[in-house]
Amino acid sequence: MRPADYFRLLALAAIWGASFLFIRMLVPQVGALPTAFGRVLLATLSLLVIIQVMRSGWDYRGKLGKALLLGVVSSGIPFAMYALAAQHLPAGYSAVFNATTPLMGVLIGTLFFHEPATPAKFGGVLLGLAGVGVLTRTGPMAFDTELLLGAAACLVATSCYGLAGFLTRRWITQQGGVDGRLLAFASQLSASLLLLPFMLWELPSQTLAPWLEPSLWLALAGLGLVCTSLAYILYFRLIADVGPVKSMAVTFLIPPFGVLWGVLLLDEPLSWAYLYGGVLIAMALWLVLRPSPAPRT
Repeated sequence: MRPADYFRLLALAAIWGASFLFIRMLVPQVGALPTAFGRVLLATLSLLVIIQVMRSGWDYRGKLGKALLLGVVSSGIPFAMYALAAQHLPAGYSAVFNATTPLMGVLIGTLFFHEPATPAKFGGVLLGLAGVGVLTRTGPMAFDTELLLGAAACLVATSCYGLAGFLTRRWITQQGGVDGRLLAFASQLSASLLLLPFMLWELPSQTLAPWLEPSLWLALAGLGLVCTSLAYILYFRLIADVGPVKSMAVTFLIPPFGVLWGVLLLDEPLSWAYLYGGVLIAMALWLVLRPSPAPRT
């Protein structure tokens, strides 16, 4: 990897780590589902502008319907789940739970897509679940129903991410592919359509006062424009330059940034449980993502 690739990897981890910070700032003020809807709406509009400026064209190669359905799994449901989790969890917790995405991918691939389950991958899944258990049982938050609900919401989100990877390969990549910007736009558009009824349902109960605060709009812009739209562009560029396997290394780097932003900017408590749980999950990711040894001839 070139120095520019390492820089993009760190930038992407810092940006995605900050997404949990912005969610945690927005949800107490405007609610979970309005936060998720505002995120995908801003991302949709900004990606539309990017596509128009770069004149990418609109050739979905007959895969528009699948791209829209994929967006429900890859963006709509996970973004809503993380916003719901932010009602109960600090930003650092959500960032650490996000690192279980490859582990969920292993489980889903083994159960539903006939992916081979090696002993290393199986051990990685068990080790990752142990890391989640350490964080929930010994972290700075009390072990109660709210913590379990927030953790469950995060794990639903990472399960969707894991499923989305296989659906992308089956529906998009193996059938000729689609421009990454078009795929990102379709995913954010379908997520906006999914979350719009929930936003309209909550609108009558919303008060105008929070929406008059400039800090709220700055946080929403950071979440939608930087942590979603710009992050997608960086991620697709990274995949094109270094491949999908090395790009997965960003999963290792998101939790430290998520915890760091929460401690520095939201005064969230720092606990050794972040380190213990994070190390177990990082070891699990290494077992899952390491290349399999070449068979002997």
